[in-house]
Amino acid sequence: MGLFHFLLVVFAVVAAALVGVILMQRSEGGGLGMGGSPSGLMSARGAGDFLTRTTAILATLFIVLAIAMAFVSAKRGAPAGVDETLERAAPAAPAQNVDPAAAPAADGATGQAAPAAPASDVPLDK
Repeated sequence: MGLFHFLLVVFAVVAAALVGVILMQRSEGGGLGMGGSPSGLMSARGAGDFLTRTTAILATLFIVLAIAMAFVSAKRGAPAGVDETLERAAPAAPAQNVDPAAAPAADGATGQAAPAAPASDVPLDK
């Protein structure tokens, strides 16, 4: 597992923790018009300070990890160049036409070869 994958996993964990900490904070009203009740679980002033500090730390980690992942991704190496030609490989040989009379299909019920259907001889008069 390379450095980029490790940073990606840590980035996902920090992002999930950041979302969780933000959702645990008391609403100050305003967002979606829902005010927070003063009897909430995390309504004490100490819990508010802890969650605010934790949010700031996680947000800083989130930004630092995003920059680090961009740096590692850029150092990985870019492709040698962009292929700007419009040339394509020659198509494969077309499939051979199969004569239905030469290879009769087997009948599923009896296991015997089914008779070939006659070709239609409809004239194309206009």
